[in-house]
Amino acid sequence: MKNLFLVIAIGAMFSLLACAQSKNEVPANIKTAFAGKFADAKNVKWSKENDEEWEAEFKLDGKEYSANFDTDGNWLETEYEINESDIPESVRTSINNEFAGFKIKESEISETKDGKFYEFELNKDGDRFEVSVDLTGKIVKKESESKSEDDED
Repeated sequence: MKNLFLVIAIGAMFSLLACAQSKNEVPANIKTAFAGKFADAKNVKWSKENDEEWEAEFKLDGKEYSANFDTDGNWLETEYEINESDIPESVRTSINNEFAGFKIKESEISETKDGKFYEFELNKDGDRFEVSVDLTGKIVKKESESKSEDDED
């Protein structure tokens, strides 16, 4: 009887481990879609964003990227950080007009099926905004976020 219980317990443990392993393993269709879009990517690290989305972080052409794919293998978005000096004047002017006195904490380019956008995290006196700007300088999205203690400069 003890042996039977031990065999059942070990079997259950391996079943749980197998299920946990498969939940964190990137599906082949997503890896294939990624390889087709980013054939020259290096140092790829995968994580599961949520139940419907996977994110790959990788290096390409000397820059650090992230790309997101849905569970069907459809590409959703690619992002990479840029320097402030890479921000076009039209985009900079829009940010300065709409968010006078705000400091750019993070700047990146985001590409989706809808096009390319500049994305910024802006901070000023405890106020924080996530802002998206199109290539012409038009602000297409702005979201206010509460500043946490971890974000103190």
